[in-house]
Amino acid sequence: MSVSDFTAVVTGAGSARGIGRATAHALAAAGWNVAILDLDEAGAKDAANDVAERHGVQAVGVGCDITDDASVDAALAVVAAAVPPVGALVNNAGITSPTPFLEVTGEEWDRIFAVNVRGAFNVTRRIAPGMAERGFGRIVFLSSVSAERGGGVFGGVAYSAAKAAELGFTRALARELGPHGVTVNAVAPGLIDTDITGGALEGARKEQLISGIPVGRNGNVADVADLITYLCREESGYITGATYDVNGGAHIH
Repeated sequence: MSVSDFTAVVTGAGSARGIGRATAHALAAAGWNVAILDLDEAGAKDAANDVAERHGVQAVGVGCDITDDASVDAALAVVAAAVPPVGALVNNAGITSPTPFLEVTGEEWDRIFAVNVRGAFNVTRRIAPGMAERGFGRIVFLSSVSAERGGGVFGGVAYSAAKAAELGFTRALARELGPHGVTVNAVAPGLIDTDITGGALEGARKEQLISGIPVGRNGNVADVADLITYLCREESGYITGATYDVNGGAHIH
């Protein structure tokens, strides 16, 4: 068995400067074929073309709204027809919200949970059975330091609650799928330089945030992508139910 016999699905990897796209490249460099699902279909296809060209693996990009059951079904049907069986799933797609709790609406709360939690459920529940049947699988959830320390960086209560739900999802799923050769882990990034944080990481605000990080810099997408790729290796089969912090020491617990 080799990872080149499998495909890694990465959700939300359409953004050019995001963790998802960096992860797609890192996985492809390690030999995985790659499928990218993103709400932005053009971004997903562009990312897949870039990955295939640069790494010589099979890659497919599909437009997908992970909050919609029919859209997920359709996207995964395209993936199944285009590339080898799925051996890894990176639940990266997510949205943040800085709205203070006393101002958050029910609609916004539901939207944050729909993408971060229900969306991950929609994709995982369709992919996990095949992994279990084949006796091999790697699932990684992108949580956040906000879930661990209670917001305070960019995310408010809704975001922190949703990202904490992903940690519980990770741990319980790891128990259920372990006997089938499937590991399930979470990665909790701290301050990472992406399009989401870009505008906020300037001037005095940036200096203030970085002053609280022992390694003296913000993270970059490769810091996170490399760890996800490590957790997806065949050799990482004894690591499951764990949460890995990638925050430069900003939150140590």
